[in-house]
Amino acid sequence: MFLVTGATGGLGRRIVRQLREQNLPVRAFVRLNARYSELEQRGAEIFVGNLLNDRDIEKACRGVRVVISAHGANATGEGDAQSIDYRANIELIDQAKAQGAEHFVFTSVLGADRGYEDAPVFKAKREVEKYLQQQADGLGYTILRPSGFASNLLPLAERFRQTGIYLLIGEPQNRTSIVSTDDLARIAVASASLDAARNRVFNIGGPEALSRDQIPKIFGRIFNREPIIINPPLLLFDGLRGAVGLVSPSVSESLGTLRALLANEYLVTPAEVALLETTFGFQPESLEHFLRRCLGI
Repeated sequence: MFLVTGATGGLGRRIVRQLREQNLPVRAFVRLNARYSELEQRGAEIFVGNLLNDRDIEKACRGVRVVISAHGANATGEGDAQSIDYRANIELIDQAKAQGAEHFVFTSVLGADRGYEDAPVFKAKREVEKYLQQQADGLGYTILRPSGFASNLLPLAERFRQTGIYLLIGEPQNRTSIVSTDDLARIAVASASLDAARNRVFNIGGPEALSRDQIPKIFGRIFNREPIIINPPLLLFDGLRGAVGLVSPSVSESLGTLRALLANEYLVTPAEVALLETTFGFQPESLEHFLRRCLGI
């Protein structure tokens, strides 16, 4: 039995889909107010619970062979990195080990090891990585550090289709290796059974190092229209964040993760891409191919 947390998210849903396509048993950990009918129709066992409830985690881990952690607080401040990205994962690891699970696949983030002190999600992910590695004597692990998910761009692409406008905050020339979310799901599933992925950490990205201003150009090619790029400086974001901090310091603190994402490059080297191809046996999908496929264009 596979347990997938974050099973209704962009990554988790794809992981469940791939597991069921291989006729593998999967328990999908979902919130009561989530939309999970697709997972149920695919034959997943639905576990309704709360990742902030230790008792729910203990129940969900019963009889599980592999745990795939695909949940997380997001970069805009929705969710609490301390609770969702750190404590819930620590409890998942403890329960997986206590109940005899064989493997734990953890979705971290590219740059978790860079020491971004102002980015709660990065800090939480890094501490979970270290804790998981300490459990390796009784629980196998694979740590995945993806760059940005291609699926996160789908709503932006639909908005661009309607308006032709793309909001680009910060330095346009900063580069990123955006990963196909389907490729990442494929890697997460394969990690549970590949000896070459056991007790390993993988930086995961797509085959291209794209500057951020290339993304609206890709949108323009897909929809055959010239992009209108609005490019406010990062200083404006900092000013708005400071103003938010006067009203809600906790929200301002959580926005530190978004600032780290906007201010830095997230690149996977050609050698790291080659390692992914060798280990997992396929070539990663480009961003444009992913978008055209998912948008049906």
